[in-house]
Amino acid sequence: MTPTPLKQLAHMMGSQTFSEAHAALVCRGVSTDSRTVQPGDCFFALTGERDGHQYVARALEQGATCAVVSRPCHGLDNPGAPLIQVPDTLGALARCAQTYRRQGQYTVVGITGSVGKTSTRWITAHCLKSKYRVHQSPKNFNNHIGLPMTLLTAGPTDEVIVAEMGSNAPGEIADLSHMAEPDVAVVTNAHAVHLEGFGCLEAVMREKISIGQGLKTSGPLFVNADIPALADLACVEYASPVLFGLNPYCDIPALNVTTLPNSSRATIHNTDLEIPLPGPGNVLNTLAAWAVCRHLGMSIETFAEAIKTLPPIAMRGETLTLDHLALICDCYNANPASMKNALAILDSQAKPDQRCVFVAGDMAELGPDSEALHEALGSDIACSRVNLLIAVGPLSGIAAQNAQAKTNKRLQIECFEDTMSACAALKSLIQAGDLILVKGSRSARLERAVDVLKSLSFDV
Repeated sequence: MTPTPLKQLAHMMGSQTFSEAHAALVCRGVSTDSRTVQPGDCFFALTGERDGHQYVARALEQGATCAVVSRPCHGLDNPGAPLIQVPDTLGALARCAQTYRRQGQYTVVGITGSVGKTSTRWITAHCLKSKYRVHQSPKNFNNHIGLPMTLLTAGPTDEVIVAEMGSNAPGEIADLSHMAEPDVAVVTNAHAVHLEGFGCLEAVMREKISIGQGLKTSGPLFVNADIPALADLACVEYASPVLFGLNPYCDIPALNVTTLPNSSRATIHNTDLEIPLPGPGNVLNTLAAWAVCRHLGMSIETFAEAIKTLPPIAMRGETLTLDHLALICDCYNANPASMKNALAILDSQAKPDQRCVFVAGDMAELGPDSEALHEALGSDIACSRVNLLIAVGPLSGIAAQNAQAKTNKRLQIECFEDTMSACAALKSLIQAGDLILVKGSRSARLERAVDVLKSLSFDV
């Protein structure tokens, strides 16, 4: 964050009520968590599962320059404490971020989509660093709290902000887009996710496309053309979206796509690229990143060199070589499309005689279609190289039942109520030489299974 006096910060969030005695104090960062406050931070007392007003005193003790509050604070006995009073602390955070973005000389790239937005953000930011000073969303800071934190933590020397925008209900992407006012926007795709909040796939598509509502007038909207209904909707809602995809007739195509065990190849802009990420989904993520980089003045030669040094993304298709095991760790989130892509990666990495294990967690927030979508996952598993299915959770159990019914091969199935019970059984189920895919929604906490797998040893 650019160092900002308390008085100016208060005005940025629309407040005239602050401690005049501390008006010249300078804030150098922002925080919403008293456990991670750094000296010089402005602490926003947000109300959620915990009320941030109960932790204002602790934040100030840890060195916060000031705190943004909407009511009296528990345990704060100092009447002269450096406070900024607002009606709504979350609204103040959003307004402050929007003002900060407008005052800065930043180019903002906004990325949304049901699948691949984190990977696309990661690839885009990595490649843009060859040409610009880049700030990107920490982890998956993509909601009404994460996005303003992303904007406000951009430094004075940064030139480009690459920001994710996520949504669980209609209207959220439009609000985030109006806050960030992106110069460039990307829709990676739209699939049957968060159906509890949206109800149907068309509503998901409309939500993703709404990232264009806050887009700067001259900015491009890049949309995945491989989902025709999504591309058609974009063409109806906006004058001239730029379409990318595997179709050779779209505006920005990827051709000659080849999926290898640990990488992919594609011809983009008449140049053969080696992409150090497996799976067809990552080709599209890379293509979206190229669309952004090209718009911002990068040559395909520079992009091709940058993509070679792309580091892996933790828990998102990360391939780990362990003691006599190979592990595909993709347990940050899951939905039908990403599950299908992960199974394709498993199939591509499997050696001819290698046993393939799938530790599958439930796919969350799929609404009334949840059981049917898990049955469809079972069909995908039946058609894959999976030999041992470890189903974690009741919905994964539905997938397991359908996989057993649809398969024409020997498929061992073990079902568990939760991750902890599955972890207790892993040592007896896993064999040396296995290729293991671990994937499920965040709520399944399958990273615990990954930790157990990392600890296994074998007498070979």
